[in-house]
Amino acid sequence: MNRRLAAVLVAVLAVFTFVPMASAQSTPTLSNIRTGQHDGFSRVVLDLSGLPTEHRVREVSGVANCGSGNPIAMPESAEILEVTLIGAAAHDENGNPTYTGSRNFLTPGLTHVKRVALTCDFEATLGVAVGYGNANSWHRVFTLTSPNRLVIDVGL
Repeated sequence: MNRRLAAVLVAVLAVFTFVPMASAQSTPTLSNIRTGQHDGFSRVVLDLSGLPTEHRVREVSGVANCGSGNPIAMPESAEILEVTLIGAAAHDENGNPTYTGSRNFLTPGLTHVKRVALTCDFEATLGVAVGYGNANSWHRVFTLTSPNRLVIDVGL
C-alpha cells in the first residue's frame, strides 16, 4: 500500500512541477496617461507595468463605455481614434484602480489631440479614445520598453 501511495504522490508532484504558475499580477496595468506637444505632432503616452498582448487601432465616429454602453463625450466634429489594448487593465487583480487620473479630459496644450478618454477596463481589455480635430491627420501607435508604454502620435 505504501508503494502505491508513494507512486501517486510522485505522479501528482510531477504534474504540479510542469504546470506554469500565474504571477501575482500577470496582466499589465495602466499607471498614468501623459500628453505632450512635439514639433509637427501631439503625443499621448500610456504608462504600463508591462506590454499588452496586442493593440488594435481604428477610426470611429463615436465611442461608448464598454461595460455600460453609455456614450462617451468627445469634441463636436472631432475625428476619433480608438485604441484597444488586449491583455491590459487599469486595475489590479483585486479590483483596485492602478490608474487614478481623469477618465475623460481635454488636452488644451496640444495642437492635434483635443480629448483623451478611457473607454474600457474590462476582462483584460483596456480601451482609449483619442479625439483629434482634422480628418487629414496621420497617426501612429507603437509600444516602447524601459519603461513600458504605448505611444499614440497624431499630426499633420
